[in-house]
Amino acid sequence: MDFAAPPRKPRAESIVPMINVVFLLLVFFLMTAQIAPPEPFEITRPTAAKGAEPADTPTLYINSEGEMRYLDHADQAALSALKVLSAETPTLLIKADAKTKAKIIARAMRDLAEAGFRSIEVVVETTQG
Repeated sequence: MDFAAPPRKPRAESIVPMINVVFLLLVFFLMTAQIAPPEPFEITRPTAAKGAEPADTPTLYINSEGEMRYLDHADQAALSALKVLSAETPTLLIKADAKTKAKIIARAMRDLAEAGFRSIEVVVETTQG
């Protein structure tokens, strides 16, 4: 008769250390994540529509150095010519070079608003995608 203890099954590996590591990683990523604050109110983002501009809308051209042209007028003469035109046509298009600094366009828009234009549209290039 064999009175020896029956052989025991090998003990399975414990999963608790792995759960601890995953929990610590979760806490670490939650603490270091940058959570964006909610927007203060709902806004509709502007879009650029592809289409042809009306032929009778006056257009001011601005190059990357900030030089302005309207018909055959340049810089301040262009602004003066547009000021006279603002009483008849309240809308103006601006076609600026992509490398033109924003402050140049903003200054031109301020001057044009002071000249009497109620609607100033900046023409942009639309992209596919």
